[in-house]
Amino acid sequence: MTKPFKTLDDMGDIAGKRVLVREDLNVPMQDGAVTDDTRLRAAMPTVLELADRGAKVLILAHFGRPKGQKNPEYSLSKITRPLTQVLGREVQFIPDCQGEAAVDGIKVMRNGDIAILENTRFHGGEESNDPALVDAIAAIGDLYVNDAFSAAHRAHASTEGLAHKLPAYAGRSMEKELDALQAALGEPVTPVAAVVGGAKVSTKLDVLNNLVAKVDHLIIGGGMANTFLYARGVDVGKSLCEKELSDTVDTIFDRAEAAGCTIHLPYDVVVAKEFAANPPSVRTCNVHEVAEDEMILDVGPAAVEALGDALKNCRTLVWNGPLGAFEIAPFDTATVALAKTAAALTKEGQLTSVAGGGDTVAALNHAGVASEFSFVSTAGGAFLEWMEGKDLPGVKALMG
Repeated sequence: MTKPFKTLDDMGDIAGKRVLVREDLNVPMQDGAVTDDTRLRAAMPTVLELADRGAKVLILAHFGRPKGQKNPEYSLSKITRPLTQVLGREVQFIPDCQGEAAVDGIKVMRNGDIAILENTRFHGGEESNDPALVDAIAAIGDLYVNDAFSAAHRAHASTEGLAHKLPAYAGRSMEKELDALQAALGEPVTPVAAVVGGAKVSTKLDVLNNLVAKVDHLIIGGGMANTFLYARGVDVGKSLCEKELSDTVDTIFDRAEAAGCTIHLPYDVVVAKEFAANPPSVRTCNVHEVAEDEMILDVGPAAVEALGDALKNCRTLVWNGPLGAFEIAPFDTATVALAKTAAALTKEGQLTSVAGGGDTVAALNHAGVASEFSFVSTAGGAFLEWMEGKDLPGVKALMG
């Protein structure tokens, strides 16, 4: 199948070519050490392939929010050693991403060498997608590869502008992400289910409105479910709830009905009087039996079993957000149980499962099944905007 974007397979002979590769190296650090190297590992396939094919690999990335000013605290020089360890290859550092310092640094590189260029956000023109900065960065490269889906929702110089100036390709991580997302909501095998959890309906209105028109089953969890239950006349006690959004929720129900989408809400829930690990007041009850001094903190076992049965009849699953307050036991039970069901169905070849968002990845890791899903996206904002049905500038530019 022909893809709507070019990949590394379309590059031809790149020996000696200066290839600008946009990666996401914005990793968490503590006391000078990287605490989660997921994003560094995501860069491996593209960077090593380009180096092995004889290119001069020039990595573009941002780090933190230096607000267009040079600031040693946000220098990418500190990522050089961690990336060297992950790649198993020496990574050089070049103290600018444009201009004389960049040209001088590239001059001494040999074919197959890898270098990180200094933080693109040290230049004010990065976030404003300034054509002058785009031209200056493009001048030091021959080809452009975008491998940073997690930054693709930003129309910045290094994520969007460069794709219009140089021959542009999707890196391996970007390609994998786009293929997975296309399989999940672009041209999915039906029936399709979506799990949407999290604290607030207000932060995911666009997601919900987009999904009801695209999926067959919409499973609502987390604090959001309380708002949906309240709009349906359920007394949710002292649960987290956006009561002012009842009319909005009614509209979502109407849209779902018109589109033939079934919205699943819990009919039994796990409640407690205080939010703490294994509190003495914890109990399971019908949603209509929540006392005024209790809060709903997880989906109940009967509802989880019914949700699992619904998934067994689906062929595609998109998951964003936990079903309950999964950080604290026993309110992780529903999320873990449904995640294990989805993982088992995926393993059996019954289900294509795609998940994304920070809390979601943490919840699936907690359940021990992240590696058993078809695809888990580490992108936060970009994944959410894709679920909202929005065009992502960094992706659209590659379609160019």
